[in-house]
Amino acid sequence: MWRVLGWSVSRLALPAVRASKKLCIGFQPGCRGSIVLQFSKYQGLGNDFLMVDGRATAPGDDSLGLTPERIRRLCDRRFGVGADGVILALPPQADGELRMRIFNADGSEPEMCGNGIRCLARFLADSDGDAAGRRWSVETLAGRIVPELQADGTIRVDMGAPFLDPEAVPTTLALGEAGIPQGTLELEGEALAVGAAGMGNPHVVVPVDDVAAVDLERLGAALEVHPAFPARTNVHFVQVLAPDHLVMRVWERGAGPTLACGTGACATLVVCHRLGLAERRARLELPGGPLEIDWDPAGDHLFMSGPAEAVFDAVVTPALWGEDPQTAERDTPAPAAPAPAPAASAAAASAEPGSAAEAAAIDCATACVNGCIRPDACPSAEARSRVEALLSGSSLDDLVAMATNSLEARTRARFEREMGRPLE
Repeated sequence: MWRVLGWSVSRLALPAVRASKKLCIGFQPGCRGSIVLQFSKYQGLGNDFLMVDGRATAPGDDSLGLTPERIRRLCDRRFGVGADGVILALPPQADGELRMRIFNADGSEPEMCGNGIRCLARFLADSDGDAAGRRWSVETLAGRIVPELQADGTIRVDMGAPFLDPEAVPTTLALGEAGIPQGTLELEGEALAVGAAGMGNPHVVVPVDDVAAVDLERLGAALEVHPAFPARTNVHFVQVLAPDHLVMRVWERGAGPTLACGTGACATLVVCHRLGLAERRARLELPGGPLEIDWDPAGDHLFMSGPAEAVFDAVVTPALWGEDPQTAERDTPAPAAPAPAPAASAAAASAEPGSAAEAAAIDCATACVNGCIRPDACPSAEARSRVEALLSGSSLDDLVAMATNSLEARTRARFEREMGRPLE
């Protein structure tokens, strides 16, 4: 797969490339061709995500052009690709190997996702040809998370320690006798005994006698926006079959009913253990399949083990992607007086003019939608020049051959790893 500035081209993009006669990578000034975005779809226990490799992006390009509207369009299961969310693999900002951004199907950005980070690890292993034992240090809004590829192809993730202080969840529930935020919530005429825990994102857990009888659409939606959770919350109903065997159903914040939730499974084990309902290690059955959760008493960290699998690789069509903001600006009549350039981020404004810090702080995807605001020191200039040199020095057949060979090599490597032997 040919990747430049976080954008990729595969042979599936050939019709769009031929139609436009020119390939645009990202939002290149003056580019009038079609924009295509290569992605891979992965799923973990039925919780599915569109994965985009942006590890080679220029500093400041944190969204790869993905707006909330585009995310909603891509995740739509009838008119788009269909997914529970979109995950971006990006360059690190601190001491991690890479950074993960995840967006829900409604375009909102949660702090973390357990199934999502397993899918990310599997995606990275498939893309880079990594073997069992490979570990990644991934920066997330919930802190540093470390997934590890196991010999059987599953992913074991060090999810860190749970947050049990009410302010850290966050929730207005008081800290109860069990050492967790807990209480009784009145909801549409029902009194629900609940417990809460944070895994970098908020979770409320409701133990019930029969999880199958729960009206998830009604109660899940109402609990997500309950005033006791100022940042909204993920909702989990759990039935205890045995101290080491739980069954749960999930309502995810920003996504609704899903087949699995990794952080939710961790939070559910924590709440059930503190309530005296479960051991520190248990198998949690979700609609999409089981997860093994182990709450280590020594370090207080939770470890989640489960599968993640590739579904397909594809390219977003220009029609689904929508109009390039620069194209829209070009096609709109110019105003009587030029509008001021969009302001850069606060960090860029406070940096010394012309400094590397200022250039790195500019979010090109938002600050430069009407044209580059720093043409004399553009943070994307070097990468863009490499793109232009490659495009001008390569024929369409050369580009298609590079993309085809890379995609076939990646697919072959994935099949060989799954079968445990070389393909004939």
